[in-house]
Amino acid sequence: MDKLKMQSRDVVGGNVEKIAALFPHCVTERIGKDGTAELAIDFDKLRAELSNDALEEGEERYQFTWPDKRAASRLANEPVNLTLRPCREESVDFDTTENLYIEGDNLDVLKVLRETYLGRVKMIYIDPPYNTGNDFVYNDDFAQGKEDFEQSSGLFDAAGNQTIDPMQRNTEANGRFHTDWLNMIYPRLKVARDLLTEDGVIFISIDDNEVENLRKVCDEIFGECNFVACFIWKSRQNKDNRNITGVSIDSEYILCYSKKSGDRVFIGTERKTEQYKNPDNDPRGPWTSANMVGLATKDARPNLHYDLINPQNGINYGCPEKGWRYDKKSMAKLIESKRILWPDSQQGRPRRKAFLSELSDDNLPGFSSIIEDGVFTNTATKEIHALLNGHWFDFPKPSLLIKDFVKQTTSKDSIILDFFSGSATTAHAVMKLNAEDGGHRKFIMVQLPEVTDEKSEARKAGYANICEIGKERIRRAGKKIREEFCRDMPSACGNAEGNLFTRETSQSDVPTGATDGLDTGFRVLKLDSSNMEDVFYTPDKFDPSLLDSLVDNIKADRSGEDLLFQVMLDLGIELSAKIERKEIAGKEVFSVDDDYLLACFDTEVNETTIEEMAKLLPTHLVIRDASAANDNVLDNFDQIIESYSNEKKITTHIL
Repeated sequence: MDKLKMQSRDVVGGNVEKIAALFPHCVTERIGKDGTAELAIDFDKLRAELSNDALEEGEERYQFTWPDKRAASRLANEPVNLTLRPCREESVDFDTTENLYIEGDNLDVLKVLRETYLGRVKMIYIDPPYNTGNDFVYNDDFAQGKEDFEQSSGLFDAAGNQTIDPMQRNTEANGRFHTDWLNMIYPRLKVARDLLTEDGVIFISIDDNEVENLRKVCDEIFGECNFVACFIWKSRQNKDNRNITGVSIDSEYILCYSKKSGDRVFIGTERKTEQYKNPDNDPRGPWTSANMVGLATKDARPNLHYDLINPQNGINYGCPEKGWRYDKKSMAKLIESKRILWPDSQQGRPRRKAFLSELSDDNLPGFSSIIEDGVFTNTATKEIHALLNGHWFDFPKPSLLIKDFVKQTTSKDSIILDFFSGSATTAHAVMKLNAEDGGHRKFIMVQLPEVTDEKSEARKAGYANICEIGKERIRRAGKKIREEFCRDMPSACGNAEGNLFTRETSQSDVPTGATDGLDTGFRVLKLDSSNMEDVFYTPDKFDPSLLDSLVDNIKADRSGEDLLFQVMLDLGIELSAKIERKEIAGKEVFSVDDDYLLACFDTEVNETTIEEMAKLLPTHLVIRDASAANDNVLDNFDQIIESYSNEKKITTHIL
């Protein structure tokens, strides 16, 4: 029987275990902060193991650093004692959807998700706040005043003496300008990398202010060899004549990195096949003529330089200056299979038949790094206005732009994450693409519920925070996408009464398979403190009367569904998994993913309830410590489960 830890993943502890596996003699024990023994790294011994490659103190090296970088890196590894609580009333199709909308600080949310979604996210797209000199919410307590900055930056020594020539130092404003932004983005990208699949990719929108710094950060976190492209997007439709330099900044950047190098990341653009015809009724199907002239000089590739002769009439076409693309043996096979197009004139150039049937997706035309497809920022503004009858975001991204990236880099069952969700454009793009190609892609949106200004148009429209806008955009976009789908495919959308399916109709009313891949719902989850009571007291604060409260270690305001989602996080079960409520022996039991997990948080749970749950042969079975009707239930818990272990191993957990 396992005791659930109910805490986010301990990354540092995991790294210590990895080092212990490689260099066991470099790991020792020490007394930790809580007074218990813990493993620790003996860095002197580890340095000796790596002495040939270890940098000496003070040795010059290539590095990219800034004040508080180490603190930002440590922050990414620190576990959090937080959970995600479901909010049914703000969700759409809560029981059936596989999409998630999560409210909370994205760094904490990413840490909470790290255990469950480790290596599961195929694509990440983020549009973080650009560093334009304005304040931003995500500061992670790294905001610095003048004195703090000057001390941490090394501009002054302990006595207040300036250590750098004033002509070489950045201005005070410029220094903090970059530092605070880097300290915000660094830990988030570091945690996000852990979530990507081995062939996963990340896209990051950015402008001129931080593109160079962001490139260096990503080189460090993802690896310079995993850089895919820096896309240049023509984001402005009309020139801006207000710039004092006289140059209109009409483009933005989108950096793309992969989790590992060596694989093709982009599928490629659609191939044009209009040129493939079959004028001679070739049984091999449509074909087009392809060039056979080579690219190498005779000195470099002498085997490609020879006279080509038509065996039917003896016409000699000679040899091009750069030879042919095929050696004599390969050319003979092409001639034998009647794939050579012979000109009537000796001055002509023989060409090859290239058949449409031989083309594959492995050699599709590449996706251009210059994006000039007529989709601009004002396109996104119009898109949001059409859905919400208002516009409250500066420079939003159009869904068509993100949809292209999703289409190019994901499969139809991928998970797509956006942890700077904003107006939820990424969710819109995923739903739209699923409707087009029948995909089952799932999205995870994460957004801080930043309060809207009291005088803003968004507040006047009834939106208290940014999350309210994002959720409403998904609701309306989902409804519009379904209506368009049903308009184009009415036979697929009829319900039992023959009426067309719309957003007002519950997704459960749609015939099975009628809208496969068209999931426009989302589960709303909100970041909150742990469901567990803080039951740790120092001796001077302990009161014997507190013993009564220790009987139940769950906070009084937490529901069974709250506990369920924390259990799912702890066991690594996707938060989009199907959830059903069952009554077993008179108790409410949550069944997750068709009985993969059975959890009962009711009170007065007896042996009969546990036995009936065990009969369903779940992989995991969970009950509360305080749920047991009496001590005998807990004593007999494992024994009851063992009686069914011959059929399937059931792992039991106590909350």
